[in-house]
Amino acid sequence: MALTVKSTDDQAVLDAEHELWATTFSYIKSMALKSALDLRLADAIHHHGGAATLPQIAARVAVHPSKIPCLRRLMRTLTVSGVFSVVQQQDVVVPAAPVSNGSCNGAVAAEPLYALTPVSRLLVGSWNLVSIITMLLSPNFVTTFLGIGAWFEHALPDPCLFTQAHGEALWTMADHDATFDALINDGMVSDSSFIMDIAMRECGEVFQGIGSLMDVGGGLGAAAQAISRAFPSLECTVMDLDHVVDKAPAGTDVKYVVGDMFESVPPADAVFLKWVLHDWGHEDCVKILKNCKKSIPPRGKGGKVIIIDIVIGAGPSHVKHRELQSMFDLYMMIVDGIERDEQEWKKIFLEAGFSGYKIIPVLGFRSIIEVYP
Repeated sequence: MALTVKSTDDQAVLDAEHELWATTFSYIKSMALKSALDLRLADAIHHHGGAATLPQIAARVAVHPSKIPCLRRLMRTLTVSGVFSVVQQQDVVVPAAPVSNGSCNGAVAAEPLYALTPVSRLLVGSWNLVSIITMLLSPNFVTTFLGIGAWFEHALPDPCLFTQAHGEALWTMADHDATFDALINDGMVSDSSFIMDIAMRECGEVFQGIGSLMDVGGGLGAAAQAISRAFPSLECTVMDLDHVVDKAPAGTDVKYVVGDMFESVPPADAVFLKWVLHDWGHEDCVKILKNCKKSIPPRGKGGKVIIIDIVIGAGPSHVKHRELQSMFDLYMMIVDGIERDEQEWKKIFLEAGFSGYKIIPVLGFRSIIEVYP
């Protein structure tokens, strides 16, 4: 039977169909990752030294024996998506189908040995991102985006995506739902601990020569604690709302004060804002930064504001990097937030009365921004 050679047009259409299906099924990849977190698959592999067979993994996770073949299919998806890898094959004896006399013949088959990758190594050990990824993949966040199409049909101002989906604002829910509040706090601590350790190594000079630092909206202080460990002589203080400060950990070198950044910011040599301004619109950001500017000394005396946030278009130019920045911007609509490009940041800084800024794109899809009075 003769094979039909596809035309160039047909191949282009099939390539487009493939891209459409792959985009549509992107949520399957996310849910496969969520399953890996729920089942602690990375921990099971880590327990065996970083590589394990399916039976070894199944023995350490809560999978019903009848679903081990399904676990194999999950591992295949997690492997092709780069969460795990197959490093070698081990020969094991597996039962063959019964023969006519009622006995079974054993057959030798290759059993995949699943290994941790750089991605899944971020899910094990003390330096992991499990809490922030668990937060982002939790039902309260994921289901919010099912209504994004309907949200676009209404005029601004209207309820943000989260409020539209759940009938109350994100922080209102956190105030009365202790489990949800802990999910958010654990996620923020996880992200701060991870990124600040890298920031201290990659551009710790940003914090050199500063005597005091005010971490505005710093939550439980994970970022400030990382800065304090790197610079023991630097006096670090976290300012946040009273219900946040009430939960602050004791026994650290970081101080905590109650305050509202829309009212005033306590004085310090420098103000630190990690993932704070992307929660707010243009006018609110200008107001926050004006208050920050009032609290620091002039540029000639070392005063500055240090921001960690996304600058869309900054950093590596490859497609995945730009795609993640773009998706993060869309994600921030969950609370009517926004990620900004350099021109949008510049406009805010100038309106707040600052004289200049420097973008340092050394934190992957995020950047450090120094802003000078």
